[in-house]
Amino acid sequence: MSRPSREQVVAEVTRLVGPAVADAGFDLEEVDVRPAGRRRLVRLVVDADGGVSLDDVAELSRRASDLLDETDVMGTAPYVLEVTSPGVDRPLTEPRHWRRAAGRLVVAPLTSGGRIEGRVVSADDEAVVIDVVAFEEPDGAQGAPPAKGRASGRRGKGTGGGSGSGGVTRRRFDFQELGRGRVQVEFRRLDDPGGSADEAEESRSPAEPD
Repeated sequence: MSRPSREQVVAEVTRLVGPAVADAGFDLEEVDVRPAGRRRLVRLVVDADGGVSLDDVAELSRRASDLLDETDVMGTAPYVLEVTSPGVDRPLTEPRHWRRAAGRLVVAPLTSGGRIEGRVVSADDEAVVIDVVAFEEPDGAQGAPPAKGRASGRRGKGTGGGSGSGGVTRRRFDFQELGRGRVQVEFRRLDDPGGSADEAEESRSPAEPD
């Protein structure tokens, strides 16, 4: 009998642990299985609106480990299980990603050309509201915030962290107007004692099967 491919193992792990992760109130964002020396690393990326605590990671690790050990999905070779939350480099591709990025500075391409930079205000299942601080034309030139996207009743001074002229335009973008967004890492400014540095948003809990 041939050994299952990596894609087959990923699909089977997803099918096996996905319902348990959902029942615990989390989204299973990604499953990865790859060689790690003589073992294999099984990496589960989970997220939730309220974030993922170390206690959450420990509990999800226990549940996933029990499920994997009860089946032969991983075969007889030893493996290491890692449960983690998404890092700031995770692309914003789903409405829930944008919702969980509220308050963060992001950059996103427009499907009509160019890209915007701004701070996420809120998001629902259809659109995201962004305080746009900079707009880059398709040719790389800086311009005014795009007319596309519905104005949302706010203009004012920049709130920091943007690279435009300092003006802010609040706009609501349907998701089909935007490509893959990216959260921008921000560091504490010397003149802003109330600011906070971005920290890696990952919690890891490696667990080895008995």
